[in-house]
Amino acid sequence: MLSRSNETPIANQLLLTASVVALDALRYTPAGLPALNVKLEHESSLMEAGQARAVKAAVKAVAFGTVAERLAKQAIGSVWSFSGFVATPLNGKHVVYHLQDFS
Repeated sequence: MLSRSNETPIANQLLLTASVVALDALRYTPAGLPALNVKLEHESSLMEAGQARAVKAAVKAVAFGTVAERLAKQAIGSVWSFSGFVATPLNGKHVVYHLQDFS
């Protein structure tokens, strides 16, 4: 685990309000765990350096277990508040948002 000089762990947590724009078919890992690949889109206006900035982002995400099962039942276009962490898969070039919960 990475830590700062004062031994406080470095956090990896992402909170994002986004709409579901694509859901792959629910699949199962070799261990039998439900898994779901998802594409999310976020759009907002935020302040940066004293200026309003329009922000748009498309995010690849994955959910496992009961979160995957719940998310697979949601409508395309529905908007949720997601929480999770980011990681780069083995041999991957892009960050993937690992969803741990949504409401």
